[in-house]
Amino acid sequence: MKAVKPKKKLGQHFLTDLDIARRIANTVDTCPDLPILEIGPGMGVLTQFLVEKQRQLKVVEIDSESVAYLNERFPRLSDNIIGADFLKMNLANVFQGQPFVLTGNYPYDISSQIFFKMLDNKELIPCCTGMIQREVAQRMAAQPGSKAYGILSVLMQAWYEVEYLFTVGEHVFNPPPKVKSAVIRLTRNATINLGCDWLLFRRLVKTVFGQRRKMLRVSLRQIFPSPPNDDFYQHPFMILRPEQLSIQQFVELTNIVEQQLKTQ
Repeated sequence: MKAVKPKKKLGQHFLTDLDIARRIANTVDTCPDLPILEIGPGMGVLTQFLVEKQRQLKVVEIDSESVAYLNERFPRLSDNIIGADFLKMNLANVFQGQPFVLTGNYPYDISSQIFFKMLDNKELIPCCTGMIQREVAQRMAAQPGSKAYGILSVLMQAWYEVEYLFTVGEHVFNPPPKVKSAVIRLTRNATINLGCDWLLFRRLVKTVFGQRRKMLRVSLRQIFPSPPNDDFYQHPFMILRPEQLSIQQFVELTNIVEQQLKTQ
């Protein structure tokens, strides 16, 4: 089989360390009874260990050259190799509506989009593992008060327990990326109802972290079609910056903003 040449336009960095690949594959054991969907298998360095799990496995790969390679290397997976763009897929159709584990060596340039899509399909994905850029992993796992705490931290932790598992250096990839990587695991928490309007919550979080150095009384103005009443700005949250709020406080703030919006 002819090796696939990594394509810069697709952000491909093929993992070459088999021990790390095996460790990543083993992270899916947290959800042992569910099928697995791997994103961006490339030449199958992670796939070769996932097929040993004796679980239903599908892989989705946008690169046609990699798809051809995978079909040749893993003939028993031929019916489960999907040549498509994950971001455009209807995930409810992947396993006929059955929940599944998401994993992969995720392309750095679309990793955040992958996780936002996962949030939109959170009832289908109780567990997600894989490797991403270390900086993104740190943001996802960050706690209130830290510089890394932001949009990804709040939105992901609202629905998932986030574990930063281990760091991976640059030298185990072809070609080596310019940044370090990290392996993470996300497991759905017990939250069924967030306690506020999810769409408004998401909009609010993105809005205030878009001006993270400003107090909430300033950044929140963008949400309202007309200025809120004076009482709104008397709330103790208004003199805080977004990184100072916990997820539960963001829920409370969302409900306060929703009530104010109803008066306009």
